[in-house]
Amino acid sequence: MDVILLERVAKLGQMGDVVSVKDGYARNFLLPQGKALRANEANKARFEADKAQLEARNLETKKEAEALADRLNGQQFIVIRSASDGGSLYGSVTPRDIADVATAGGFSVDRKQVVLLAGIKDLGLHTVNVVLHPEVTAQITINVARSTEEAEIQASGKSIQELAAEEEAAADFEMSNLFDDIGGAASDEDGADE
Repeated sequence: MDVILLERVAKLGQMGDVVSVKDGYARNFLLPQGKALRANEANKARFEADKAQLEARNLETKKEAEALADRLNGQQFIVIRSASDGGSLYGSVTPRDIADVATAGGFSVDRKQVVLLAGIKDLGLHTVNVVLHPEVTAQITINVARSTEEAEIQASGKSIQELAAEEEAAADFEMSNLFDDIGGAASDEDGADE
């Protein structure tokens, strides 16, 4: 089916382009969302008449999106989740979760604007793209942790796995010192018995 795009659509074309798409994509997404019109003579004439208005509206929404992107770029949001000792989450962090924490942080973000190729399934810092307008994208950082204390540690640059390894090494060192002390005490007793 041939359609006239009313706005820029990623991987498809710019506003005003006449593109050929599959019927289902046009009927189920482009037409109901108001992103395109069927490419017939009446709609071509309608588009030409409304072109200036559409371009002005697109420019206005793009400016609003750029203003939001300036404030949103580089922001860091904390998501608290249960996880194993190895750092694997019991579940995952989804676009809805990210949109909720960004909205709670004072930004208007919809889950459909959050681009995740796969759900976040482990602790740590994750960079996520937020598409605010077809031509404007912001990057945010999601800090997934088990507690706010862990989130602060991760934000400082250490991973939970590194911290756990350091604690385990310190515990092993204490144990070896303790056994050395006990061994030294036992040999002192053996020397006293002779």
